[in-house]
Amino acid sequence: MREIRKFGSIEEVIELPNLTDIQIKSYNTFLQTDKSALERENIGLQSAFKEVFPIDETERGRQTGLVLDFLEYTLQAPEFSPEECREKDLSYHSGLFAKLQLVHKDTGLIKEDQVFLGDLPLMTEDGSFVINGADRVIVSQIHRSPGTYFTGAPKGMGRTYMASIIPMPKRGPWIELEFDNSDVLWMKVNKKKFPFTLILRVLGYSDAEIRGLFAGNEAVVETTFAEDTTTGASIEEALLKLFTVLRPGDPPKVDKATSYLFSLLADPRRYDLGEAGRYKMNTKLELEFQESTLLGFEDGRFIDYGLVATIQYLVNLQAGADGFEEDDIDHLGNRRIRTVGELVADQIRVGLGRMARGVRERMLLGNPDAATPQKLVNNRPIVAALREFFGRSQLSQFKDQVNPLSELRHKRRISALGPGGLTRERAGFDVRDVHRTHYGRICPIETPEGANIGLITSLASFSQVNPLGFIEAPYRRVVDGKVTDDVQYMTAHEEDKWVIAQANTALGDDNSFSGNSVLTRRLGDPFYVDPETVDFMDVSPKQIISVPTSLIPFLEHDDANRALMGSNMQSQAVPLIRPDAPYVGTGVEERVSRDSGTVLLATDNGTVSYVDAKRIVTENERSVEKEYFLTRFQRSNQNTNLDQRPLVNVGDAVTAGQVIADGPASQNGRLALGQNVLIAIMPFDGYNFEDAIVLSERLVRSDAYTSVHIEKYEKEARDTKLGPEKITRDIPGLSEAALRDLDEDGVVRIGAEVKQGDILVGHTSFKGETEPTPEERLLRSIFGEKAREVKDTSLRVPPGDGGIILRTVRFRRGDAGVELKPGVQEMVRVYIAQKRRLIEGDKLANRHGNKGVVAKIMPPEDMPYLPDGTPVDLVFNPLGVPSRMNLGQILETHLGLAAYKNGVSYVTPVFDSAGEEEIKDLLEDATKRDLVADKEAGFTTDEREARVIERAGKLGIIGRDMDHDDARTALARTGKTVLFDGHTGEAIDAPIVVGVMYVMKLYHMVEDKMHARSTGPYSLITQQPLGGKAQFGGQRLGEMECWALQAHGAAHTLQEMLTIKSDDIDGRNTSYEAIVKGNDVLEPTIPESFKVLVKELHSLGLDVQVMDDAQPISIFDESGRGK
Repeated sequence: MREIRKFGSIEEVIELPNLTDIQIKSYNTFLQTDKSALERENIGLQSAFKEVFPIDETERGRQTGLVLDFLEYTLQAPEFSPEECREKDLSYHSGLFAKLQLVHKDTGLIKEDQVFLGDLPLMTEDGSFVINGADRVIVSQIHRSPGTYFTGAPKGMGRTYMASIIPMPKRGPWIELEFDNSDVLWMKVNKKKFPFTLILRVLGYSDAEIRGLFAGNEAVVETTFAEDTTTGASIEEALLKLFTVLRPGDPPKVDKATSYLFSLLADPRRYDLGEAGRYKMNTKLELEFQESTLLGFEDGRFIDYGLVATIQYLVNLQAGADGFEEDDIDHLGNRRIRTVGELVADQIRVGLGRMARGVRERMLLGNPDAATPQKLVNNRPIVAALREFFGRSQLSQFKDQVNPLSELRHKRRISALGPGGLTRERAGFDVRDVHRTHYGRICPIETPEGANIGLITSLASFSQVNPLGFIEAPYRRVVDGKVTDDVQYMTAHEEDKWVIAQANTALGDDNSFSGNSVLTRRLGDPFYVDPETVDFMDVSPKQIISVPTSLIPFLEHDDANRALMGSNMQSQAVPLIRPDAPYVGTGVEERVSRDSGTVLLATDNGTVSYVDAKRIVTENERSVEKEYFLTRFQRSNQNTNLDQRPLVNVGDAVTAGQVIADGPASQNGRLALGQNVLIAIMPFDGYNFEDAIVLSERLVRSDAYTSVHIEKYEKEARDTKLGPEKITRDIPGLSEAALRDLDEDGVVRIGAEVKQGDILVGHTSFKGETEPTPEERLLRSIFGEKAREVKDTSLRVPPGDGGIILRTVRFRRGDAGVELKPGVQEMVRVYIAQKRRLIEGDKLANRHGNKGVVAKIMPPEDMPYLPDGTPVDLVFNPLGVPSRMNLGQILETHLGLAAYKNGVSYVTPVFDSAGEEEIKDLLEDATKRDLVADKEAGFTTDEREARVIERAGKLGIIGRDMDHDDARTALARTGKTVLFDGHTGEAIDAPIVVGVMYVMKLYHMVEDKMHARSTGPYSLITQQPLGGKAQFGGQRLGEMECWALQAHGAAHTLQEMLTIKSDDIDGRNTSYEAIVKGNDVLEPTIPESFKVLVKELHSLGLDVQVMDDAQPISIFDESGRGK
């Protein structure tokens, strides 16, 4: 195990928090399984039940005297483990039971029942769900927080303002207050508008009191009074007027109007600002209400919980009064995160609401005396709502399992899309852009490159989501110019009040600021202040970026566009069979491996008593054994190999939390996405033109970039109308050689090597036979039923695939925990493992966004080599660096060379990296050691090398007229080396940058994309070849390709492309025949598309005929061929 040496001067006061906490904490808070029924707070699942219950039937004027109330919920222990669920295509869930109580008001009779409400998916230990056998992640959604907002728009020389009161999504109408061109203030509810004075009258304000509310801004009140037809009206009259505006078709009645307004804005079940909305409204308007609605209803009248204050604020803002400001809707204090717990609670609320409607109907229609909770409740709406959300919601996504980092990144993702969110088309530039409040909360770098740029983002490393859903960032408190270790998490609005210093500010021994002035920021603007003025300080330089971005060494030297690509491409790196942790890391690698859940951690202290490839057993002081099972060769969602390898031996002492087995892409508990490769940056015979990459065959031979991929194939045996299909070895018309790898049941044996077209599962089904004649029926009845014909419908290896059979699983209807589709009697699943070596066409990339395709794999002897004879492994194009401004890769290469020569690994934290001089010193020391070793071994100076070093002096790379040893040392400080051409043995004219870079193989492998077709399937309608690899299709010759052939005068090539290679049915058949027999290919005939064109013209009423020697001929005769 290599020694790890650390650069950087900044001490971190807090560790990175658990990186999957956003998922796990949210779902635990939603379930509250660690609390008894009486201790549960009114949040999550509990609050969903409390909102819907009690259910009674009073709405339609008929009293049944029944009330259904909720007492508590319980969750059953899950029937299967997550591993069994993945194997059997089941969901990992728990039965949700509610204890319900039915009260007969008239008789006082109480009936209690435990009612099953459906299966609630459970979260696995690593923060994901298993739904129908596949791992899924619920992505957190960012949306505008409920509350009151004041926004402005230019109008003439000034601005006009409007207010919006936004409830929780789908929990009430948006309310808007806006001025028209005559400065009349209107209120809009559900697109119906009325003067704001009308709602104030409903709240019981007289005209004089309304004027008093807006003292100093009477003009607005007077212009609005002019538009208001209810001046001087009573509360009832105003209420009826409001009702006629909101419900124009309904007859106005006071009780109806009251109940409508109550349900619209005052009923907590229908209108809900939520805790976050109430908090936002109270802080903005300096109120102290606790209610979640906008209006209240007491003693037969409506009361205000913030609407009047909103109108007053808007009027003052429009008047330009001091202390009144418009809101920045992109400020993170105004946007909140809806985590998995809240999203699932919303779905359960929807399901319970639909269920409640059904309960009310049954209360009305059924016999009240015979009613029980069990009979009244139908759980189907709840089951449907959960199935819809987990199976088809935009926020429930197939888990990205390419490597441990991609899993972790997926769980920390934040999306502005999804139900109640934005759409790609509607989202403008402002909402996608980086905002100053993203600092320490949302990563400014990691986001997709396409249409979703800025809409899908990632949580910053240290940030956390508070109970209200706002993202908080940590800061160290500063007291009297001294930095304390007291860490405080702050929301974006709280942070705006303070002056904050950067994490890399120099501190003295007593934690006081070293200089007389400190670089700080407030409201996003940087400025220098006295140390005593500073309120807080950042906890770490990497708190502004996300976890994948913090894995890029020397990030501060990379352009942000390339850093974005580097962050995203690390998540596409394929786990290799020989993981190699980076020589140059950032110190975050171990935390990613641990928190992703792919490594195995010891849960207790103890000593290892047994180890093999499948399990590890430890024993504690009391001789109690603990058994750990390793994951072996499991297929991930992306067909990569999930495999764990033990790191401990018998007799080793282990502590709780220690890594005892490596997972995929992990070496000794450190993330290992790629390989440390000796690279040179130079042109190479044009083979590395346009970002292409030349590499040595040594990398292929040593399996450096070899990865294992596992494909899954399934075959079902159904009951059909013609008879049951069979999985069998008895297949008609096949030789014994074709069946050699099948067992007696017709399933391929484990360990067999299969290639394209080989049988995996023997399968027969009955041929559809024609109705027998009376004579045949007579013969059958005399001689008995003859064996009906069966056809071979076996599962075969698709084109381009193959590998070793890893395992086979057989499911039969009726087996425990097996759920097969209707009509399916049994199913066989076969897993094939493929070992993929690196080949031309595979995509490689480093962590700095430098990516390319392998263009040529050269023998090691043809690669450029170092003075000691070591050939380099890979050659990058130098043009890939300057214009892309990702110089971090050059510094990584230099420090990588020092690590390679010194036999150690270096940790160089982001924004606190190794300095240029430190790297130069390391390279100089290593070269001095090499010079001493060379002299001791008796090596003399190579003249070719001396010439290059002399030329380096003339070029100004190093000083002139130095002796050889000093010149070599000086050259080493530049990071360059003399390199020799592998073809000729001559030294390359100039010194070349050579070092060790961390290079990854990405998921875009050429084996998945490479495809060729000679003959294959044709489209039924057009008779043209299908398209795409999956359909074994052809290469499309489109309009522009035809023009190219026309431009070159390639008439015959073009004709055969459009006829015998496409939809000339007879022509292609005869051509195929001619090629097989070795005859000349005949002239093409009429293509099918021409016949379709003629028919289309006929349908337009045009009599189009094909003429030959002035005689019409039929192109639709049996042969389809003209005369």
